[in-house]
Amino acid sequence: ALLRQARIADRQAASVSRPPEGSKKERRDRPMGRLFLTSLAPATGTIYCCKHCDSHLAYAQHIISKMFRCKHGKAYLFDKVVNVVAGESEDDRMMTTGLHTVRDIFCVACGAILGWKYVSAFEKDQRYKEGKFILERCKIHSGGGGPPNRIQLWAEHDARISSSEDDDQGAV
Repeated sequence: ALLRQARIADRQAASVSRPPEGSKKERRDRPMGRLFLTSLAPATGTIYCCKHCDSHLAYAQHIISKMFRCKHGKAYLFDKVVNVVAGESEDDRMMTTGLHTVRDIFCVACGAILGWKYVSAFEKDQRYKEGKFILERCKIHSGGGGPPNRIQLWAEHDARISSSEDDDQGAV
């Protein structure tokens, strides 16, 4: 119990020194440049993709367990994922299996939140989750197999931009 309290105190002290979200320093620290996505080979097996933009995320054979739950329903525990970025802040969350330190993970292509990464577990029998990823089932889909259709994504993006410009021109 004392070790758990010490870990929580250390994390709270560390979070105080971070810049506030949206600050100039935080924005400056983000990498800039061309976005490179990893395309997974369909011949290797079933591929899980982002539901919003079809970016490849993981192979089905990297699922450790399908028995996890999140606030939106089912979730899968993965050993390896691609095309995700972990948020900067760590949160201590009380879950059904105990207290865990996690970081939310986001799709690198569209920015949608997909789940979280386990940073640390306070219970000894839950430490197998450390470094593993939860993808919420409602945020991903299986299949696709081919690379994401970037041309279609840009066409949809351009259509949204032009329709919003039309709305602006009609407003007085």
